[in-house]
Amino acid sequence: MLTIRREEPDDAEVVARVHVRGWQAGYAGIMPAEVLDRLNVAAWAQRRRDMATADPENPFTTLLAESGGRVTGFATFGPYRINQSRAELDPTCGEVVGLYVDPTCWGDGTAVALLAAARAGLAERGWTAYRVWVLAGNARARRFYARAGLSPDGEESTYPVPLSGGRPPLALAELRYAGRVDGD
Repeated sequence: MLTIRREEPDDAEVVARVHVRGWQAGYAGIMPAEVLDRLNVAAWAQRRRDMATADPENPFTTLLAESGGRVTGFATFGPYRINQSRAELDPTCGEVVGLYVDPTCWGDGTAVALLAAARAGLAERGWTAYRVWVLAGNARARRFYARAGLSPDGEESTYPVPLSGGRPPLALAELRYAGRVDGD
């Protein structure tokens, strides 16, 4: 049975583990293997702690999906980030900042349940519209969001992927998807 609950401070490592596994599987063939191979769960967990993602005062909320006592996915949502910066927030529109599911649970309804819970959370805060940034090369995620009623709105950006050896970052194209919180 799948349950959805809010992230707590002690969840940082299990959420980071899902995040890293989701990146490694979901971005394989999109990001260089060297980038995906060096992802570090402990470092990502510490970043979550530093950003206080579980703090109720944080403008962003992270919901976790659990099945069989195990965290299987998460969704983070809040106000739209102008220029994808947490320092510049647009209070008139919501955003799903991230939605990741452990690859062993892809296709089992976890992502659908998390997105529904995030949309409900956005609605509770009074937003009627929301946005999501998706890597252009991530066909799986793009299909998922299209089935959920979102569509590209014409805005594009680049996601800088740090490379080792002093090389300049790899710039991956991102597309912004937009939709209504109520799904209509």
